[in-house]
Amino acid sequence: MVDTENLRPVERRIRRLVQLETPRVDIAHQFRRTPEFIDRVIELSELSGRTAPAPSSARLRPIERRILRWRDEGASHAEIGPRFHRSPGFVEQVETLARYKLAR
Repeated sequence: MVDTENLRPVERRIRRLVQLETPRVDIAHQFRRTPEFIDRVIELSELSGRTAPAPSSARLRPIERRILRWRDEGASHAEIGPRFHRSPGFVEQVETLARYKLAR
């Protein structure tokens, strides 16, 4: 049996309908797809080694990457703020959030 936790929501819904013995044609109609598409989704969802995508919050935004780089190079919050037309407090807040994201 496939671990449904690593499946995408559409794959989980299709597999649940298949387990309920819903005809493939009806599933395809419900998703506005062809029965062949439904067959492919089922087949691909059974592949091993699939992992769930990393949450988008785990990736740093460009502003976070630049602030961390400049802070690591020794720039102060007051020096970085004008580059983004923001206050030093904002820069500090963005840096704190970025370091929190990296620590998780």
